[in-house]
Amino acid sequence: MTVLEDSAATTALDPEAQRVTDALDAFLAANDAATMSDIEFRGARFDAGLAWVHFAEGDGGLGVRPELNKIVEKALRTAGAKPTDPSTFFMHLAGPTIATHGSDEVKTRFLRPMFTGEEKWCQLFSEPGAGSDFAGLGTKAERDGDEWIVNGQKVWNTLAHLADYGMLVTRTDPDAPKHKGMTYFALDMKAEGVEVRPLRQITGEAEFNEVYMTDVRVPDSARVGDVGEGWRASLTTLMNERNAIGGGGGGAPKRGAAANDAVEVWNAMDPSKQTAADKDTLMQWWVQAEVGRLTNMRAAQNAKSGNPGPEMSIAKLAYSELNKGLYEFCMNLLGADALIDYDYSFRRPEDLDVSGTAHGLRYAFLRVRANSIEGGTSEIMRNILGEQVLGLPGEPRVDKNVAWKEVPRN
Repeated sequence: MTVLEDSAATTALDPEAQRVTDALDAFLAANDAATMSDIEFRGARFDAGLAWVHFAEGDGGLGVRPELNKIVEKALRTAGAKPTDPSTFFMHLAGPTIATHGSDEVKTRFLRPMFTGEEKWCQLFSEPGAGSDFAGLGTKAERDGDEWIVNGQKVWNTLAHLADYGMLVTRTDPDAPKHKGMTYFALDMKAEGVEVRPLRQITGEAEFNEVYMTDVRVPDSARVGDVGEGWRASLTTLMNERNAIGGGGGGAPKRGAAANDAVEVWNAMDPSKQTAADKDTLMQWWVQAEVGRLTNMRAAQNAKSGNPGPEMSIAKLAYSELNKGLYEFCMNLLGADALIDYDYSFRRPEDLDVSGTAHGLRYAFLRVRANSIEGGTSEIMRNILGEQVLGLPGEPRVDKNVAWKEVPRN
């Protein structure tokens, strides 16, 4: 049975879906996940336009609407393809940014090895003095012929210790207002002058890092977007990050999404310790998780382009707050047992678990604290929603048209 026959109900009279299923049938007829290495299989998938189907032809896509990626993923899992390596999470951020803002040369150089997993990426955005106010960053890049010399520090860089390249945003024009003088680069993490230091978390892991750059030479050919347009490129990255985080739990195919962890704890409890109040709270969490899952499904179906808009800030905010409350509730149900059976020893992870659920409930309770910080704090998300979704007046910004170098800083 072909992919088309298996999906007849959803593809009838839909030329874009028909095109995807035809490409899938041809791809699976010529490529066998069981006999090919994962890199070979994903490379062939990219060449067939089935990496990101909403990208342009030649860039790993077919130029169709983004929700059709689900057809591809389902068909390839059924055919035995391996799931995407969690350590390549940042391709979901870097890929759309490069596809949207990169030159043809940049797209040709980076998209394919990024998708195959031959080159892993990290994100180099936040700085000690520029977290929530990301546009206030001070990492400097100065032009030197066909190269840029970069000096500065980045922080909270997830999996930077594994990355081959980093999404780096720099200050290239200190005389321009802070949103106008930024430029985006693909940084070779193995280049001379790049130093990665671990930041240990409450989980015991050092998933996060500090990255120091001292006289690092970056070729202009690694620039993503025009000089001074780093803010625009950064927004693409951030919107896709919020989409990836916000859609993580809510997009789960199982009803109740992440709240099913709490249901499992409840079902394993001694019935004599189950209370009516806890049962009511459990039901409330399950309903919230299910509403989030269904909302994300609807948002995906209504998507008009590959780059999500401010509506994904709703999902990101809701998911972050849901996770914190949900796993705190799980710990309360476990009682004293929540304090045992967890290893806090220092370790450097080899993959990424944004949801926190892959390593058990105790790990999840600690890890999901970061959900309300990474990808934009919950406070920033509320500002975005108020201004861009609800149309409320923006906060006063006295430095909006002031040169970056003249803005007072601590």
